[in-house]
Amino acid sequence: MGKEKTHINIVVIGHVDSGKSTTTGHLIYKLGGIDKRVIERFEKEAAEMNKRSFKYAWVLDKLKAERERGITIDIALWKFETTKYYCTVIDAPGHRDFIKNMITGTSQADCAVLIIDSTTGGFEAGISKDGQTREHALLAFTLGVKQMICCCNKMDATTPKYSKARYDEIVKEVSSYLKKVGYNPDKIHFVPISGFEGGLQTSPCVSPYRMCTRLVVLELFLLGVLRLVSSSLVWLLPLVLVALLLR
Repeated sequence: MGKEKTHINIVVIGHVDSGKSTTTGHLIYKLGGIDKRVIERFEKEAAEMNKRSFKYAWVLDKLKAERERGITIDIALWKFETTKYYCTVIDAPGHRDFIKNMITGTSQADCAVLIIDSTTGGFEAGISKDGQTREHALLAFTLGVKQMICCCNKMDATTPKYSKARYDEIVKEVSSYLKKVGYNPDKIHFVPISGFEGGLQTSPCVSPYRMCTRLVVLELFLLGVLRLVSSSLVWLLPLVLVALLLR
């Protein structure tokens, strides 16, 4: 008899419009959890509402009000499994009006994925005093979620695209805040992603990031929407060096 798989609940949190539902929906699609024809239908329907970029978000945002407003209102669950784990992804709302629903989802989680909007203005709004990047991180820690991976999303929309300077700026500021909350920054890992574009999802090319973390959540989440900027040595070389050191 084979060894029984561990069940892990992963909550996806972050500021409103940071790309949580899009990132999670794209993950589900790439893992084969939803048919391509359904995504094509979502794309067509979203375009008719002038919301073309919401095609992946609609995998989880099923309520009419969610689709019309372009925000997640209630938590949404999706299950999948890997060779080692049974996983439940919990997509939590980012709008502060629905913080109670976010707390409900986070209270069930073993680990968290904090989605951060990397765009100019987007990051600043989330990390501001009243931003949900701050509040969600604090609530996650308070609710006992001690394992976290931070995904710097929308890296395809930075200036220039996939700006390492912007990524480093975000890592520094968020790490500083997470330390104040109570997290150990040395155990919090950051990855640059594009939840909408995706890129090298489920590719073996994600191995350098896998090797440089000890978090179970990273192993799970990187099956999805991580995009390595392998065309740029400024990104690739540090990852290769870390991978070699940890072999």
